[in-house]
Formats: sequence, structure tokens, C-alpha cells
Amino acid sequence: MSAWEVIWHGLRDAFLMAWEVWWALVLGFAISAIVQAWVPRDRVERALSGSGPRPIAWSTALGAASSSCSYAAVAIAKSLFEKGASAASALAFQFASTNLVWELGLVLWVLVGWQFTLAEYLGGIVMIVLMTLTHRLFVSHRLELQAREHARAADAGHQHHAASRQMSWRQRLTSSAAWSDVAHNFRGDWQMTYKEVAIGFVLAGFIAQLGNGFFKSLFITSAPAPLPAIENVLVGPVIAVLSFVCSVGNVPLAAVLWSGGISFGGVLAFLFADLVVLPIIAIYRKYYGTAFAVRIVALMLVTIVLAALIVDGLFGALGLIPTGPRPSRTDIFGTISPDYKLFLNALALAVFAAMFWLTQRRGATDPSCGMKVDRATALGTHVGGQSFYFCSEYCQRAFELSRQVPPAARHPSQRSPRADPNR
Repeated sequence: MSAWEVIWHGLRDAFLMAWEVWWALVLGFAISAIVQAWVPRDRVERALSGSGPRPIAWSTALGAASSSCSYAAVAIAKSLFEKGASAASALAFQFASTNLVWELGLVLWVLVGWQFTLAEYLGGIVMIVLMTLTHRLFVSHRLELQAREHARAADAGHQHHAASRQMSWRQRLTSSAAWSDVAHNFRGDWQMTYKEVAIGFVLAGFIAQLGNGFFKSLFITSAPAPLPAIENVLVGPVIAVLSFVCSVGNVPLAAVLWSGGISFGGVLAFLFADLVVLPIIAIYRKYYGTAFAVRIVALMLVTIVLAALIVDGLFGALGLIPTGPRPSRTDIFGTISPDYKLFLNALALAVFAAMFWLTQRRGATDPSCGMKVDRATALGTHVGGQSFYFCSEYCQRAFELSRQVPPAARHPSQRSPRADPNR
């Protein structure tokens, strides 16, 4: 096969895989955006403060209902940690936000089957339990206090945050302002994840061209048990770290790895490891300091490996691990034909277009970070006869410093943090 044929087949397979899951991605992001927009942030912060099983349970539930973006999960967890949430609660939020979300489960189900969706959700809970039970072995109370002070001193920059209004659920369903909040969260999540998702599809498309022979040399499959299971769950996170892909973008590559021969537990370990890719480790170091970052990464790696082995063993005992021939490349990448997927993808495209149209009609572009924000609720600054709107105080301050804007130029209603108590 010539180089041009490899490029063509890689891009074609990437597109076909995206076609398989487009509707599931849009549906998952839409549900996530509704939850982010209509659940008040101050209630979240109150529920997660302190220590004990109750904040961990709330962290898990709220993380599962939030965005699947790994970078957003880390930023939100940092904000919650600053405001009093324990390290265990913040980490539980991150695990739940990247393993128990709608879109991830839907895409897994479509590409590799319901068993992986169930295992992903169960594994996320197992990781949270293991992390809660063992985190004091890795993170002392003193180190946690130091990390909290470091987090408060570190400027997190742009953070994707939820917007909410004082409305009943019935009022929200008929309010254009409430749906504008949803649309801006929807667009913000896409802005933060589209690169990872696109890279995931492209990597999967091109790695699929390597053939199963490449994977047979990478994974131990014929050695006596439990060596293959242990080797696979150790190799899975290494591949995740080296791929630089996180969030839902991991799923296409996971499907290719499963087709290539990695074990069930190896696939799970790969999926669980999206919070320890190198760019996110660098963020941990920036937010919390080197010592704390090293400890929580070590804690995460241990819980990832143990959770993958536990779920793999449990599913094996229950006979839930898929048996028989692995899915072929055709099964994974699919085809375009006039079937139910065509209808669902067309509907998803309409939803996607409607959400972006709402952000265009009611929104403005943050000049600092490029994020679309709702003019009615965003922070604002008036300069030279023009109004500028911002997603956060950080972006507003950066703009004002670059333009040397005096504080009096801020919009009168926006000189201090938002008056809405739920913001």
C-alpha cells in the first residue's frame, strides 16, 4: 500500500468512525450542557465542602452530571478544592466527570458494546472507592493544606463554568435566556474537547492501518494467567499517556485496541487513564505544586490499575466479557447507508446547529480566550465606545491590563462578581 493510500484509508476510517457516533456525541454534550447550565454552582460548592462519605457521594453524582472534558473537570475540581472541598472530593469529581458521563457511555456502547459501557461506569465507581480509602496513604493532611494554599495563589485562567438563573424547571423549558445558557455551555464544551475528539478519531483511523500483527507484538496474550491481564492493564495507561488524547477522544482508539487484541481490562485501564496524560499532569503541577501533583498522579495510577483488574475479574467471573471473534475494522468503522444512523445524525446536526445559532444570536466572543459568552450574563468592559464581554474575571483582568483600562470603565452592574447568587 502506497503512502497516499495509507493517508486516504486513515482519514476515511476516521470519518466513518465519527459518523458512527456523531449522534451519541451531540446527545451526550446536550444533556451535559443542560445540567451545567441549570444546576446552581453555589449549591455544588456547598455540597462538596468538608470530608466524609456524603461529600464524596455528592462529588460523584455531580461529576457524572457534568461535562466529560478532562480539562474542564480538572479546572472545576481545582475551584472546588480552593473553596473547601477535600482532595478526595475533588478527585472523586474528576473521576466521575470523565468516567460516568452520558456521552462516554453512549459512544462506548455504539462502538464496542454495552459490556464496556457497564464496565466503564462500574470501574469509575470502583476507582472513587479505592481512591477514597487510600488517598491518605499518598496525601498527608499537611500536604493537602499546602496544595490548597498553592491552588488559591495559582491563577487558573479560563475556566468553563456553569450558568444558572432563578427559574423553575418549567420556566427554563420555555425561556430563551435559559436555553441560551445551555447553548453557551454546549459550545464551550465543544471548544474545549473538539481537538481531543478529532485527534482520537484520526489516531484510531491511522493506527487501524497497522494491522493486528502490530498489536500481537505489543500485548501479551498467550502467557499463563494472570500475567496477560497484569501486563495489559499496565500497558493501557502507558498508551493513554503517550497518545495525549483524553475525554471521549479516547474511545475510538480503545475500539481499535480491542480489535487488535488487548484484553478487556487493558481497554478499561486505557480509558481510565485520561486524567494522567502529560498535559494534565503539567496542569496539576501548576495548580497544586510538584509534591502534591506527584502524589495524586501516583494515586490515580494505582487506582486505575487496581480498578481495571477488579472489574476485569468480576466481569470474567460473571461471563460478561465479550467472547468470540473481535470486531473487524469494518465493524468498528462502519459504513454510511440510509438507516437509523442517518436519521439520528441528521437530527444531531440540527441540534448542533440550533445550539450554535443561539450563541451567535445572543452571544459575544471573549477577546481574551475566544470563548462565546452570553451578553446578558457575562462580565463586561466598555472601551472607546465598544462593549467587550468575558467568560471570567481572569479574562477580563487580562484584557483590561493589556488595554490599560481604568476600573471605572467596567459596566456598572459588572464591577464586582456577578450579582446572581447562583453564579
